[in-house]
Amino acid sequence: MAEPDKWNSESIDDEEDDEEEVDETGYKTTKDAILFAIDVSTSMLTAPPSPSNDKQGDSDSPTLAALKCAYHLMQQRIISHPNDMLGILLFGTEKSKFEGGEDDSGKPGLEHPHCYLLTDLDIPSAEDVKCLKSLAEDEDKFQRLMVPSKELVSMANVLFCANQIFAKKASNFTSRRLFIVTDNENPHAQDKSLRSASVVRAKDLYDLGVTIELFPISRPGKGFDRAKFYDDIIYRSSPAELDEPISTAAAITSTTGNGISLLNSLLSSINSKAVARRALFNLPLEIGPGFKISVKGYIFFKRQEPARSCYVWLNGERAQIAKGITMQMSEDTARHVEKSEITKAYKFGGEQVAFTPEEVKDLRYFGDPVIRIIGFKPLSMLPIWASLKQSTFIYPTEEDVIGSTRVFSALHQKLLKDEKMGIVWFVARKNAAPVIAAMIPGTERLGEHKEQVMPPGMWLVPLPYADDIRRNPETTMVMSPDSLIDKMRVVVQQLQLPKGQYNPEKYPNPALQWHYRILQAMALEEDLPEKPEDKTIPKYRQIHKRAGEYVLEWGRELEELFLTWQKQNRPLATGSKRAANYDDNRSLTTKRTKTTPGAASASSSGPLSDDIMRVHWEKNTINTLTIPTLKNWMESKNLTIGGKKPALVERIEEYFETK
Repeated sequence: MAEPDKWNSESIDDEEDDEEEVDETGYKTTKDAILFAIDVSTSMLTAPPSPSNDKQGDSDSPTLAALKCAYHLMQQRIISHPNDMLGILLFGTEKSKFEGGEDDSGKPGLEHPHCYLLTDLDIPSAEDVKCLKSLAEDEDKFQRLMVPSKELVSMANVLFCANQIFAKKASNFTSRRLFIVTDNENPHAQDKSLRSASVVRAKDLYDLGVTIELFPISRPGKGFDRAKFYDDIIYRSSPAELDEPISTAAAITSTTGNGISLLNSLLSSINSKAVARRALFNLPLEIGPGFKISVKGYIFFKRQEPARSCYVWLNGERAQIAKGITMQMSEDTARHVEKSEITKAYKFGGEQVAFTPEEVKDLRYFGDPVIRIIGFKPLSMLPIWASLKQSTFIYPTEEDVIGSTRVFSALHQKLLKDEKMGIVWFVARKNAAPVIAAMIPGTERLGEHKEQVMPPGMWLVPLPYADDIRRNPETTMVMSPDSLIDKMRVVVQQLQLPKGQYNPEKYPNPALQWHYRILQAMALEEDLPEKPEDKTIPKYRQIHKRAGEYVLEWGRELEELFLTWQKQNRPLATGSKRAANYDDNRSLTTKRTKTTPGAASASSSGPLSDDIMRVHWEKNTINTLTIPTLKNWMESKNLTIGGKKPALVERIEEYFETK
């Protein structure tokens, strides 16, 4: 079977297999170890030339940009992944700082030359963040430390240092990554022995379970050829992916006039590889009887809320962590009820029908968890309103069934080619209610810097049941004139987002970010911020600049059309009553009497028609009609007209309920 052109699992990391622990609060925690290896060569310390005279042109060297990137990533991981470990290793420096272990010559206890362990691999502390921030902002301190070595640094030595760090600090971690940031595409072009040693050290890291990720820095006018050296040391993230074609990340370059373009490129690229995607389930995908493959499910968008790990009791002499206990009490006697005394029942006909736990379990059992394809339909048959619940992304895995990736790829390409979708029977987990879902193929999406934003895969869209579909209320729509529609179309076009795409990751929850910002200020001993940064607030100045003139023009057109309509619908003055005064610039100022459509039609043309009265009954607005109107209609139906208005309304409702 054919494989897809570009299957890359970097954005869908298999971190659900990481070591899981349960903390004192009972929550499961995951761990990830990330080590930055940053090149400190002369070219990496030189800021790229700016093609323009813009004051915001690139002024940061690639090394400084990488340190700032590590600083920002460290801030993010402290909050979002408090159990992760991060470290920074500089290579190519004149100074060396790495005690213990053996160097390439086998001499114990010697420092590895030109390797400087800036931050050891550990859970980042507030002091680590402050030290890294001061290094990135203090130019003198940066220049004293970042002195490139005159000798050639051995990449085998760098990889061996990383091996020792991971073996010592994160030996029991399943997810371990080495991020290499460099602009040297071939560090050992003249020495084959060092090249071979680097390949051996990379193989050792791979055997240890460490994934090596390369972030190449290219200069304007000069690319980065990974095939010269790094294709020999970059391994797949797992042995099961050896049969999959890997996507080669494009080299990160800075050719724009934006001063932070290099930093944004690095941060965006690293985030695409560092964001943890926890698997929601690991289920078989049944394509036919006896034909199953293995897939994993992910939720891409989920509401973020401040994580509360414990409660603190402040009413005592000192603050204490409160431990919660749940107890079930009897409502009448306040006696503690044991779990064995509780029976589940269903009320039917005034009696309670009791069920045993086994019977309740049998009632909820609809089969083992599975995704079973029951048919195929054209994509055009799926209306946009059918997506009522959150969709689930599924991706193949080789853990349970070897060859799942190839079969999944063939099915994915076939559905894309024929523009079809699969209809599946979906049971996510044990005792879960079954769902009929549409399995829709999704294409790969790349970001601005050619990093993978969304991998190719399938989406499970739960389909609504008949009870979920509601009839829209009846409304009387009046179409606007074409001139107003044309002018409003221009306004909408001016307010569209760049490239017509909405990215929810660019608009974080302001309340959540404010919570994190306060925690950060307290931990780093910074000044408390005055106000939160809310990116959801509309940019009023930009909106006014882009669409203000068109909105005013639309308003003038609306006013002109309203005055024209007003002149055409003037009422005629009759009898001796004074006619209403109109002016071209003023609206009608006479007092209006409140009447209902039903009353007006009854007074002018006798009793209401059955259709109008039925509409009032369906909308529950019969009580808005006058008593004479109700009696006139009831006389036409030979109904009793005695009593007050509530009695009349009740008789009319009973009349329609029997029809």
